Amino acid sequence: METSNQVQTNQPTPFLTEDRKKYFKGLSQGLILTLIITIVADQITNLPFFSIMGIMIIAILLGMSWKSLMGVQTSASVGIGFSSKYLLRLGIILMGLRLNLQQIYDAGLSLILIDSIVIVFTLAVMIYLGSVFKVDKHLSALIAVGTAVCGAAAIVAVSSVIKSKKEFTALAVACIAILGTVGAIIYILLFPVLGLDPENYGILVGATLHELAHVIAAAVPGEAVSMDNAILTKLGRVALLIPVALVLGYMFSKDNKEETTQKKGLKNLPVPWFIFGFLAMSVVNTVNIIPLAVTEVLIDASVYLLAMAMAGLGLSINFGDFKQVGIKPVIVGVLGFAALAAIGPLLLLL
Repeated sequence: METSNQVQTNQPTPFLTEDRKKYFKGLSQGLILTLIITIVADQITNLPFFSIMGIMIIAILLGMSWKSLMGVQTSASVGIGFSSKYLLRLGIILMGLRLNLQQIYDAGLSLILIDSIVIVFTLAVMIYLGSVFKVDKHLSALIAVGTAVCGAAAIVAVSSVIKSKKEFTALAVACIAILGTVGAIIYILLFPVLGLDPENYGILVGATLHELAHVIAAAVPGEAVSMDNAILTKLGRVALLIPVALVLGYMFSKDNKEETTQKKGLKNLPVPWFIFGFLAMSVVNTVNIIPLAVTEVLIDASVYLLAMAMAGLGLSINFGDFKQVGIKPVIVGVLGFAALAAIGPLLLLL
C-alpha cells in the first residue's frame, strides 16, 4: 500500500512552475521591448541625416532615453539582459557573413597594409592618450577599438573580452556615433576640394571613418567607384577584429592572473568563442556554401540582432552614469580621430 508521500513523489512535476512562469514572462517582456525599440530605430534611419548614424547607434540612444523617461519594469530585466548578451553574440557571429576573405585577399597587399597601419596606429595613439588624460584603460581601449576597427560592433565585442563596465561600453558607442557622424558630414563637404579621384577618396573614407553606415554615407559623392573601394577597405578593418580581440584579450587577462590560472577551459578563454564563430561565418561566405539570398537575409538579421542588443544595453544604463566619467574620454576620441584623419593622405601613397 502506497503512502501519501509516495503518491506525491510519483506525481510528475509541472513544466511551468511559478518561477519558470516569471522567467518566461520577464524574458518575453524584455525581448519585445528591445524589438520595438529596434523597429522604431529602423524607421528613424529612413530619415535624412539619421541614416548616417545607423540603426545600432539609434537603438542604444533610444534605449537610454526610454530608461530615463519611462523607466523599465524589473521583471523585464531578464529579457533585456538576454538581448544585450546572447543576441549580441549571435549578431556578431552572423556579421561574419559580410566578409568575403577572397575579395580582401584579391585587393592586394596595399589594402591589408593600409588597414593594419590604421588599426595599430589608432590603438597605440588612443590608448596612450587615455593614459595621458588618466582615462580608465578599459574605456580608452573601447573608444580606440571603435575608432580603429568597426564602431559599435567592435566595441560591444571587445567589451566582453576585456570585461568592461556597461556604462563604459555605452559611452564609447555614443562617442563613436557622434564623431563618426560629424566626420562623415565633413568628408562630404570637403569632397569637392580634396582633389582626390573617386577610387582614392573611397579608400580614404573606408580607412578612417568609424561605422560602416558612416563610410557608406560619406562615399556617396564619389559614386559607385568610391562606394566599392570604401566598403572593401572598411571590411578589411572588420576582418582584423579577431586579431585585435586576441591581443586585447591577452593584455587585459594579465590584470587578473589568479582568475585565469584557476579557471581553464573553452569557456574561460581570454577571447569569447563567438569571435571564432564570426571567423567561421566569414569562411562560409568566402566558399559560397550558403545561397546569396539566404546570406543577405542572415546579414539583415545580424543587423537587427545587434540593434536589439544595443537597445538592451541602452535600457540597462542611465544618462547619469556618464557624469562620473567626465569630458576626458570625449577628448581622447576627438584627438584620436583627428590623428587618424591626419595620416589618411599618407596611407594613399602605399
